[in-house]
Amino acid sequence: MPLPLIALFLAAFAFGTTEFVIAGVLPEVAKGLGVSIPSAGTLVSGYALGIAIGGPLLTLATPRVPRRTLLLGLVAVFTLGQVACALAPGFTSMLALRIAVAVAHGTYFGVAMVVATGLVSDERRGMAVALVLAGLTVSGIVGVPAGTAIGNLWGWRATFWAMTALGVVAAFAIALLIPATKVAAARPASLGREIGVLGRQQVWTSLIVMLMLMLAQFVPYTYITPLLQTVTGLSAETVPWVLLASGVGATLGVFIGGKVAGHRLMTALIAMLAMQAVVMAAMYVVAPYPVPMLLVVMVWGALNFSIGTAVQTRILRWTADAPNLASSLIPSGFNVGIAIAAFVGATMLNAGLPYRTLPLVGVAAMAVAVVAAVLSKTAERRSGSRPPLPSAAA
Repeated sequence: MPLPLIALFLAAFAFGTTEFVIAGVLPEVAKGLGVSIPSAGTLVSGYALGIAIGGPLLTLATPRVPRRTLLLGLVAVFTLGQVACALAPGFTSMLALRIAVAVAHGTYFGVAMVVATGLVSDERRGMAVALVLAGLTVSGIVGVPAGTAIGNLWGWRATFWAMTALGVVAAFAIALLIPATKVAAARPASLGREIGVLGRQQVWTSLIVMLMLMLAQFVPYTYITPLLQTVTGLSAETVPWVLLASGVGATLGVFIGGKVAGHRLMTALIAMLAMQAVVMAAMYVVAPYPVPMLLVVMVWGALNFSIGTAVQTRILRWTADAPNLASSLIPSGFNVGIAIAAFVGATMLNAGLPYRTLPLVGVAAMAVAVVAAVLSKTAERRSGSRPPLPSAAA
């Protein structure tokens, strides 16, 4: 495994951890900043919107900056942002700082993908992309539970100090391992050609499925800690272990999704969406019971990432002639969904609905996703259309 890819993995792990660890310490953050838990959930949706909107804009503004220099700058923003979050005096400043880090996050993954594929031979590009994305799933297994445990032991601000140390390590790894001569800035592509792919039904139906998936995942996940504590009856010390189970399931899901994203991708995707609807209903039923809830959370995590991998594969397949758009479209779409999910969850809780009802949103969302996927598959079969060939310019 090339050492430069390890550096990219470490930074991806850092960004993934800081995005999702907030869910593990949400009650403590809310108490420390003097806001309600639903209001603190804005820290999740604000971060997601920063990725979705700010990330692509910063990417467009920095096409000629050397990639190694840009990567170092983005990791520096991450590291300083964690220091500032650890010292944040109030909720408004905390939200603004999280959004600033999120813009760097959204830009990082687009740049890291380009750099990763440029560091290896053509036949190893898939491995390079998978390793960068693995930083996100491993953050769910190691980073989020560890950050939550640190917050439980020494307070939520200690979690951000730990993130600061992780950012320093990632910065040193990039500075030492990424070769500047191989990561020059890429040439801007035709904007018209990139936008044109949005008219393909396979792309926009996939985005609908992506949005529904994020509702099923992040309406409960944003408030998973209070749900587990108040409904399942788990202690604060036990919650990190449940998050670990979710992370293990997510990592398994990446590999499962990669296996099924072959010739019969849509058949497998529709089946997984239907299975997730059943799992979300089961989460509502077993929420008061610790052991069944643990098992359901693990399966839920696995299906979330299996479906996500399949959806990303479909988008990339149908935007092969516009790869630059795809690299920003996927994280933007996911994070718009995360932001909406956090808002929906907060709205439900502010309306007086109990935490236990949050998974029911996923049942409805997966039903919509199944309908969208079936209609898309049917239209594709009737038209006889085929995915485009990769662009020579790409």
